[in-house]
Amino acid sequence: MVNQKSKKRNFNGMSYHEVQRANSNRRDKLQKEDQKWLKANHFKNVGWVHVISLYVKIDEFLEQYHLEETSLDELFLEADRIGNKYQTDEEIETFNQQLAKEVSEIEAEIDRQFPDTEIEVVDFSRQSANASRKTAKPSKR
Repeated sequence: MVNQKSKKRNFNGMSYHEVQRANSNRRDKLQKEDQKWLKANHFKNVGWVHVISLYVKIDEFLEQYHLEETSLDELFLEADRIGNKYQTDEEIETFNQQLAKEVSEIEAEIDRQFPDTEIEVVDFSRQSANASRKTAKPSKR
């Protein structure tokens, strides 16, 4: 009798039981309403197809939580990073030059409409700081 080892199935480098264990641990991190939704929609942790679909759905929920916690600035930076993947270096450089030109035009228009006529003088000399200390009268005890 020839003894052949059957090829083990893996998902994301994990065996069946490791995926099940990961699903159980990660499901606990979900909000209660999402856990109930998984149960109501028959996502099970038994059988390869079900285990994998549960893993993928939990990933979707966790990604959604991450996006909800992300600030607007971070979202714009992420969108910019993704957009840059589909542009050549020349296109990115051209865009940055146009952006810099428009920003300088906007700054010039703001300065024209709202001129800063107030003069601000700051004296950083040591003499004035020392003079104020010397002129301070000592307190009487």
